[in-house]
Amino acid sequence: MAAGRDLAGFEVRLAPGAITYWRDPGDAGVPPTFDFAGSDNLEKAEPIFPAPKRIRESDGGEAYGYERDVVFPMKIEPGDPAKPVTLKLHANFAVCEKICLPAEARLALTLPGAGSPHAGLVEAALAAAPRPISPKAFGDLASDGADGWRLCAQAEAGTARDLFVEPPEGWWVSVASAPAEAGRDCFRLTLRQTPKDVAPPVPLRLTLTGGAGPVETTVEAPALR
Repeated sequence: MAAGRDLAGFEVRLAPGAITYWRDPGDAGVPPTFDFAGSDNLEKAEPIFPAPKRIRESDGGEAYGYERDVVFPMKIEPGDPAKPVTLKLHANFAVCEKICLPAEARLALTLPGAGSPHAGLVEAALAAAPRPISPKAFGDLASDGADGWRLCAQAEAGTARDLFVEPPEGWWVSVASAPAEAGRDCFRLTLRQTPKDVAPPVPLRLTLTGGAGPVETTVEAPALR
């Protein structure tokens, strides 16, 4: 759906009981992918992933994703700002209920030069997506023994906080709530797996949900002691 000359959205509508996945799907599942090959006058398209939630699956695994209809905003940069952009999108994703099924969509859309009736829906999804902030503003990450780190962030009024960690390929980091400190929400990040002959420091992409609204950043996790 178009939301303007530089904003569009891809909506996945879910039946009751069905889920679809975030860019990190969790224990299993398939993250959505978006291919814009063949688009006209497109310099860049940046998909935005709304904040996920943890979803317990029937096999005991844990998914990261969405239990309700979700809109993925797309920030659009035209090659020539004076000309319209025509998006040609090939989207691949998965929808899981009792079983998981792959899904795909092939869509073409010319973005309007003025407003769109879908602008409010896409703009609301964009406003609710995690806001990028600096590592310093995100919280304090420090070594917490030989197998992980402790992250503490400023406590905020609102819904309960949750932390999602995306390490590089070949790494596995699990997350659990940790005892809070004065005015701060804390989490324990446990290093479960590394590539062969590699050790921290390691960059981690962090997404914190709840509180006053979701935020994200990338930090350098220090060496472990």
